Amino acid sequence: MVSPQNEYIEESIRRHGRRLDHDERKRKKEARKVHKDAAFAQKVHGLKAKLYNKKRHNEKIQMKKTLKMHDEKNAKQKNDDAVPEGAVPAYLLDREGQQRAKVLSNMLKQKRKEKAGKWNVPLPKVRGIAEDEMFRVVKTGKSKSKSWKRMVTKPTFVGDGFTRKPPKYERFIRPMALRYKKANVTHPELKATFQLPIIGVKKNPQSPMYTQLGVLTKGTIIEVNVAELGLVTTGGKVLWGKYAQVTNNPENDGCINALLLV
Repeated sequence: MVSPQNEYIEESIRRHGRRLDHDERKRKKEARKVHKDAAFAQKVHGLKAKLYNKKRHNEKIQMKKTLKMHDEKNAKQKNDDAVPEGAVPAYLLDREGQQRAKVLSNMLKQKRKEKAGKWNVPLPKVRGIAEDEMFRVVKTGKSKSKSWKRMVTKPTFVGDGFTRKPPKYERFIRPMALRYKKANVTHPELKATFQLPIIGVKKNPQSPMYTQLGVLTKGTIIEVNVAELGLVTTGGKVLWGKYAQVTNNPENDGCINALLLV
C-alpha cells in the first residue's frame, strides 16, 4: 500500500518505531506544559489574552463538570416517596428512603442529549473527495479560456419544484441520470429496510458547497420521509421527517443505502 506523501512522520514511526526515551520525554513535556501555560498567561496581553482567557475559562468549567459528575457517583439524596417493602423494624420507621443522585442526573442528561439531537452517526470517518473528482470542467463558448461551468459527477438530490436555469447562466450541471429521489433506509432496531422518499440533504461532510448542491456521497446525512413507518414521539405526535446517513457509495451501486439515526 502506497501511503500519502504528507504522512511521512507516521510512515517513519511504522517502519522504524519511536525513540527509546519517547515515553519519558512525553511525560516530561506534559509536566512542563503547566508551567509554560502559566508563563504565557502572565505575559500575553491584548486581544490574544482575551481569547486565551476565554479558552481557559471554558476548560475550567468542563473540568469542574467532570469532577462534579465523579462526585455524584457516591452522593445520596433524600427520597420521601421511597417506601420500604415488607415489615420494617421499629428503629427504622422514621428513616427516609434514599436515592442516588447519579440516576437522576443521568436521566436529565439523556433528555438534554435527545433534545440537542446529538446522535452517534454510523460512519464517523469519511474519505475526503477532491474537487477535480467531484466536478468535471465544461468549456463554454468559442474561446478556450471560458471554463467556469462545472458538471457534478456524483449522485445528487434536487427537490420536486426544481427547474434548471437557462444554459447560459447555469454554473453547476446536475445530470438527470444521477439524480435520486428515494433511498433504501434500514431501521437499526427493527432490522428492516424500507424504500423512503428523500426530503433533503442535511449535511455533506465534504463541504458546505456539496450540501447546498445536494451531492450524495458516502457519509452524507439526509432527511427521509418516515410517514409510512408509523413512528411516534413520546408525546404521541406522528413523525414525518427523520435523519439517515448514507452508508454506501451511490455512484458505484446505482442506489442509496442509508441507516436511520434513532
